[in-house]
Amino acid sequence: MLPKKQVKRPKTPQEALASLQRLCARAERSSGDALRLMATWEVESSKRREVLDRLIQDRFIDDKRYAEAFIREKTSLSAWGEYKIRTALRRKGISEEIISHALQDINPQANAERLRERLERKAKNIRFDNTFQLKTKLLRYGLSLGFSMEQVLGSVEQVVQNINTGKQCDDEFYF
Repeated sequence: MLPKKQVKRPKTPQEALASLQRLCARAERSSGDALRLMATWEVESSKRREVLDRLIQDRFIDDKRYAEAFIREKTSLSAWGEYKIRTALRRKGISEEIISHALQDINPQANAERLRERLERKAKNIRFDNTFQLKTKLLRYGLSLGFSMEQVLGSVEQVVQNINTGKQCDDEFYF
């Protein structure tokens, strides 16, 4: 969490509207972002909703558009999974309905390929004594990216099969 910035002087609703319009013109913002900014600017709580409604009406803020852009970015550049994306969007104040609708656009095959690539890259930098250790570390890493257990298990098995480790482990420890 970032430290709170000191506000030199509170902004009026008109000043907040103008500032948010400038910010939204440069980059996508969610309604939750706008409300948090207005709170730091000490805009009257009764006026925040009016300013937000005006921004939405003028299409400066569109949570659906924001969620779609966020998901595109996080899947293609950061290789995040559905769970991590869903959590991040909830924190931004996006409704569950919008999140679910936007997540339907994710290509499952491309997402699985990104996960496998990330796991292969990670496997090159992991120190391990046996295959069980390698699988455990890759599993934790894949889950931390926000993918489901089933997706990660399948990808870990693929990656481990592709790696010629030369090390053995007991069959009972295999996933």
